Amino acid sequence: MAAFAAVGVVNTGIYYGLYLLLLIRLPYLAAHTVAFVLSMTGSFFLNARFTYRTRPTLRKFLLFPLTNATSFLFTTAGMYLIVDVLHAGHRFAPLITSAAAIPVTFVVSRMIMLRGTAPGPAAAESRP
Repeated sequence: MAAFAAVGVVNTGIYYGLYLLLLIRLPYLAAHTVAFVLSMTGSFFLNARFTYRTRPTLRKFLLFPLTNATSFLFTTAGMYLIVDVLHAGHRFAPLITSAAAIPVTFVVSRMIMLRGTAPGPAAAESRP
């Protein structure tokens, strides 16, 4: 779980930097969507290498967006709630909603990344 959290911190930094950059030209939900999709690619390779220590394959790469589907829906709804309903501003909304989505993303990504592979040390560490 520590490696997943570290990768998550790096990925969140990449996402947030892209979000702020895209926010210059795009509405906040469009900036969120584009930054999310771009950072998801980096997240796949970082998690394959450091969290699950498994070989990245095309099949896993194509399935990996499923790990983020729930996270994306959750963060998008959360951003809408924070920005449009609560009128709290769009600059920090993605950080708040991303943190809340971490547990679900971890469980789903572990299922996809370790499916059909023998558990290695990283897999054993992530078990309760």
